[in-house]
Amino acid sequence: MSIRDSLESLRSVDLNDLDLNNVGSWPGAVKFIAGLLLLIVVLGLGYNFHLKDLQSILEQRQQEEQTLKEQFSTKAFQAANLEAYKEQMKEMEVSFGALLRQLPSDTEVPGLLEDITRTGLGSGLEFEEIKLLPEVVQQFYIELPIEIKVTGAYHDLATFVSGVASLPRIVTLHDFELTPVKSEGGSALSMHILAKTYRYNDKGVQ
Repeated sequence: MSIRDSLESLRSVDLNDLDLNNVGSWPGAVKFIAGLLLLIVVLGLGYNFHLKDLQSILEQRQQEEQTLKEQFSTKAFQAANLEAYKEQMKEMEVSFGALLRQLPSDTEVPGLLEDITRTGLGSGLEFEEIKLLPEVVQQFYIELPIEIKVTGAYHDLATFVSGVASLPRIVTLHDFELTPVKSEGGSALSMHILAKTYRYNDKGVQ
């Protein structure tokens, strides 16, 4: 049967005359179209209920593959530079050890206070107060705050600050506060400053 004949037979078909219980009696063109529609429905349902989930899983696996490739690239780079990292670690350990040696021990704190006092007196200052404040415990070190109140000329105060900063032990200076001292014709200043020194926290590292 030619295509033209099939189309002509389709035009003459009345859907009300088609018997669903006897599909075999349908015209060939109608059976072909019905089979084609059924195939499309089956493929659509199969994609929606099965292939769609597989597609989602595939996309997830592709993302995981990309992540694993990036991790592999990073680890491969680290492995290739492992020896360089080891050398850097050795250098850091040496530098860290040198810094630790600059941290005073408990027995050296009084000596540090003496050094600060000597630096202040040598700069021409008068001490109003110098005292240790409660320790502040950090993970790798312990802060030892020292409250200092001195009086003197501006340049003498600057010399004192510079001298404390250049002490062989690590001392940092914080919270400067300068106030003029009331005196006849004088230019003296009172300085309140917080110095901090540090010691190694063995327990924190452990």
